[in-house]
Amino acid sequence: MQRRLKPFLPRSLFGRAALILVLPVVVVQLIVSIAFIQRHFDGVTRQMTGGVSIEIHYIRARVDAVADLAQAQDVALDLARGLDLGLKFPLSPAEIPKTDSRGWFDYAGRAVALTLYERLSGVRAVDLTTNPLVVQVYLDTNKGPIRFEIKRSRISASNPHQLLVWMVFTSALMTFIAYIFLRNQLSPITRLARASDAFGKGQTVPYSPRGATEVRAAGNAFLNMRARIERQIESRTQMLSGVSHDLRTPLTRLKLGLSFLPEDDDTRALQQDVADMERLVDEFLSFARGDAMEEAEPVNPTALLQHVADNARRMGQPVTLGPAKFDTGDALDVAKLRPQAITRALENLIGNAVRHAKHVEVSLQVSDRVLRFIVEDDGPGIAKDRRDEALEPFKRLDPARNPNKGGGVGLGLSIASDIARSHGGALRLGDSERLGGLRAEISVAR
Repeated sequence: MQRRLKPFLPRSLFGRAALILVLPVVVVQLIVSIAFIQRHFDGVTRQMTGGVSIEIHYIRARVDAVADLAQAQDVALDLARGLDLGLKFPLSPAEIPKTDSRGWFDYAGRAVALTLYERLSGVRAVDLTTNPLVVQVYLDTNKGPIRFEIKRSRISASNPHQLLVWMVFTSALMTFIAYIFLRNQLSPITRLARASDAFGKGQTVPYSPRGATEVRAAGNAFLNMRARIERQIESRTQMLSGVSHDLRTPLTRLKLGLSFLPEDDDTRALQQDVADMERLVDEFLSFARGDAMEEAEPVNPTALLQHVADNARRMGQPVTLGPAKFDTGDALDVAKLRPQAITRALENLIGNAVRHAKHVEVSLQVSDRVLRFIVEDDGPGIAKDRRDEALEPFKRLDPARNPNKGGGVGLGLSIASDIARSHGGALRLGDSERLGGLRAEISVAR
């Protein structure tokens, strides 16, 4: 039952809160309408109709007690005039309806007819439709049929719909007031969610806690958490900058000392070791920094991908640019990204691909919520059960991704994965259906 109703229920907190607010009001109105309006007005109508029935019964009794028809007519008309009743007597059989007449929506009329039949004997028909303002009652006397005409206001409550109108108006007014208060209470939660989502994508938007005490507490906790993370990133970057300076100084001295030594195999081996150390330090610092201090800015993703592909081709790498696919129907001109970080991630993926493949293709896919930067190659790929392992830092895979073929120290995929996560996305590895090798996809939330 819950699964069947779930698709029809609102998903947002505001929609669910509004449903919680409106549903009880509607249910209360229905209960009051059924229990009060129907039952209460039904009882009032029966009571008023019962009083008129006594008057009709009295007139008919006086008519039955008179022996002469003409005298009976005078008595009936005189009494009806005094009791404010319309009367026609006697009647021909053709003037008597064969059945009762009542509108299908006239619930009070049903109580009127039932009461008249219960309180009076010899009722032939009750007509409530010929004249909506008058109830016509046909019944027998010992001198022939007689028709009574009673004003509708005398036997049923007047304007019962006014209660409904006031109920609906008051409920609508209170619902509107509650809607305003509810929106004011939920607005701080929405702002907190937007700030959290933006921070998850690497963006820092202005936010100040507002609303109820609990929401303010959550907002302050978020601000404290964001400040701690930013301080940690900043302190880590400063520390690594110092480490970089401290390591480069002895490396520079080593390179300078080696340059004065005679050129032989041992010297060249030492120079290669120093170059490897520099490359290791550079890649480690790039991984640890992760471009976290770069601010997100509006970027054309198609132009960014074109720029990366052009740079790769200028370096002699076999890279082609595949067609962009836009699921939204329109080309995406601007997306908020950190361009240097995305460029570094794509260059790492392309660098990994060209070391093990003869052809590499980069492409872009755009949907309503996600940007996908895709790098595909025709190389040996990575085994499915080792793809998660390949994303770990300093992890080297043999033979598909052997760093001895000119590769790095096992940080290329880790850097790309860290950059994707900092944009609120992920790096996914799979099989390329078009080229047969590895498919690396950077998914970035829009």
